[in-house]
Amino acid sequence: MPPLLDFQDIQEKLSTQFRPWQRSFQFWVRAADIYTGYKVFQLRVSLVKDEEKQEAMWEGQHELAAEKIYAMCSDLGGFFLKVAQIIGKPDLAPAAWVRRLVTLYDRAPATPFDAVKLVLEQELGRSIEDIFERFDVEPLGSASIAQVHQARLKGDKSDVVVKVQHPGVQDLMMTDIHNLQAFALYMQKTDIKFDLFSVTKEMEKQIGYEFDFTREANAMERIRQFLYENNKTSPVLVPRVLKDMVSRRAFVMEYMDGIPILNLGDEIAKRGINPGGKIAAAAKQNILKSLTLAYGQMILKSGFFHADPHPGNILICKGSKVALLDYGQVKDLPDKLRLGYANLVLAIADGDPIRAAESYRELGIDTLSKCENEMQEFFRLAQTMFDTKLPPGVAMLQPFSEGSSIKKISVETFPEELYSVLRTVHLLRGLSVGLGINYSCAEQWRPIAEEALYLAGRLKDLKTKRRRQSFFRRLP
Repeated sequence: MPPLLDFQDIQEKLSTQFRPWQRSFQFWVRAADIYTGYKVFQLRVSLVKDEEKQEAMWEGQHELAAEKIYAMCSDLGGFFLKVAQIIGKPDLAPAAWVRRLVTLYDRAPATPFDAVKLVLEQELGRSIEDIFERFDVEPLGSASIAQVHQARLKGDKSDVVVKVQHPGVQDLMMTDIHNLQAFALYMQKTDIKFDLFSVTKEMEKQIGYEFDFTREANAMERIRQFLYENNKTSPVLVPRVLKDMVSRRAFVMEYMDGIPILNLGDEIAKRGINPGGKIAAAAKQNILKSLTLAYGQMILKSGFFHADPHPGNILICKGSKVALLDYGQVKDLPDKLRLGYANLVLAIADGDPIRAAESYRELGIDTLSKCENEMQEFFRLAQTMFDTKLPPGVAMLQPFSEGSSIKKISVETFPEELYSVLRTVHLLRGLSVGLGINYSCAEQWRPIAEEALYLAGRLKDLKTKRRRQSFFRRLP
């Protein structure tokens, strides 16, 4: 007698096989709805002459789109949670988007504990009971690729964090990013004159790296050692890795006790401190100083840097010390690009559009312009792309508006390897806007850029010593 068919098993296999197609269909239907909604609205709002009425209409449209974008990112999860992190920034997106998307940080569905236990025991080669005295079943947080649990090793007095990869997530994320690449190609041919496709190719490469936790653990140790060796006190705290507990899909690290930077305002209010007073302002400035110094050193001095400083990866610890978490996305910048970017930093800090244009050519960024005041508009574009301080009169990046620099000067070619620098600067800008501080990272990084160029023999005069004393004084 032939064996009975297991219909449940067949159903599960078919569901798994067709899941990428289902996700692709859902993405394109939702993306098309959001995009056409804005295009139709642009025609409608252009018929209205009253500016106040136009602003009210735009706010309503942004609210409507925010709900749709939130629903898409929340329902699909995975890679789209990263998309929410990228676009949900106060300097880039409308306020309605930011309010809605910020709630998605670390909100990925958690993998059930039984599956976590299975992955962990396969990766570490021992049972959880043999390794840990205590292991919290509920995760501290769950993101697109992995979730983290607090635990305590047997015979130890300090807590640790265990990072475990979600099973089967890699194939789905690759499907998502390939859909986004196709959408980016369409957008750069129609609405946004920027080489978005190269950006998404670099995203694909970086996200591919994130699935190898041995790489992440090595990156964490390398950055930790660099920052501790180059400063009397490291500007940011980096968790220590337990080297004998590292594998491709799981690893164990030091536990950092702190509050997420997104909860800083609530913590300040809870302590009875005036959010608009001097104490709160000083605390925010110290946080930004620490991050700015750490990133200036990593990008310009080392070239090897943490490339994902979104709010979910930043903790505020005792004494306003900043802990930087999650080293899945790191970038090792070639010296040519590192020094080219150092040159651009000096150009922006000095307000020199000619030097900025030379730096763009050196970096391999090709632009095309047919607008009046070309050099002035080009410099605004350089500031918008590579500095945290927004140009005068710009409160938010609006790539769809006719007055935006990206509309006036198209970025025809953008080197994939520069995407991580671009994204890091934009994330730092989002943090600064969220903290209520508008400052220029280019001005703050000037002495580090000068030193990098001097050591490479590209700068005759080293003015770093004179400027180092005032490194942070220009923060408002």
